[in-house]
Amino acid sequence: MDTRKHPVIRIEDLVRTYAVGQMRVHALRGISLRIERGEFVAIMGPSGSGKSTLMNTLGCLDAPTKGRYLLDGTDVRSHSDDELADLRNRKIGFVFQGFNLVSKLTALANVELPLAYAGLPRRERRRRALRALESVGMADRVDHSSTELSGGQQQRVAIARAIVTNPALTLADEPTGNLDSHSSAEVLGIFERLNRHGRTVVMITHEDEVASHAGRLIRLADGRVVADGAVGEERGDSAVGRALLARTA
Repeated sequence: MDTRKHPVIRIEDLVRTYAVGQMRVHALRGISLRIERGEFVAIMGPSGSGKSTLMNTLGCLDAPTKGRYLLDGTDVRSHSDDELADLRNRKIGFVFQGFNLVSKLTALANVELPLAYAGLPRRERRRRALRALESVGMADRVDHSSTELSGGQQQRVAIARAIVTNPALTLADEPTGNLDSHSSAEVLGIFERLNRHGRTVVMITHEDEVASHAGRLIRLADGRVVADGAVGEERGDSAVGRALLARTA
């Protein structure tokens, strides 16, 4: 199957409901979205809007209660836990606020990890990891452990690890949340450059300035998409959506 013919993300009427004691929490309320190959999308929303649940669903870390999710043309509903783990490793590169590097390993070894899980030979792992580190400006720090790196440098290594498998989707959760303004600008510049080279990036953020680096902005409120469009030109999907957007602005 030629996945290039499919959007990277296609979700249809996605619902996620949690049971909390005697209560039912409606985290997602029928979201439908398409994210095409090569887009740079920011997802924003206030606390409780559903953006974390949506991120976990897009990352195949959580399963929807109802609805359909196709990742790079693959319907994830039929996959076992082991199959989902393999799908995540092949199709998704994760970048987290807390970096999630293994402190005892060098930058190079951290970037090699997804390739080791995929069973690539050592020489090929090293070649691809070095190339990924070079692409984020970390070629001179390959032998340093994460404890020897600044926060900005650690996040660069995390980005290299996320892209080393050449995934269909790079999924970033508040990637600048632990960084100073200078390091934040550098990291966002890396995402912009990766996107210019054709990578699909979806970034969860609560900061308008961070979201402004994306090409498309999706706003959530109360588990619904309330606006979607080019950054600065998002349009509400309905009268209800516009009312929710006004309420959360």
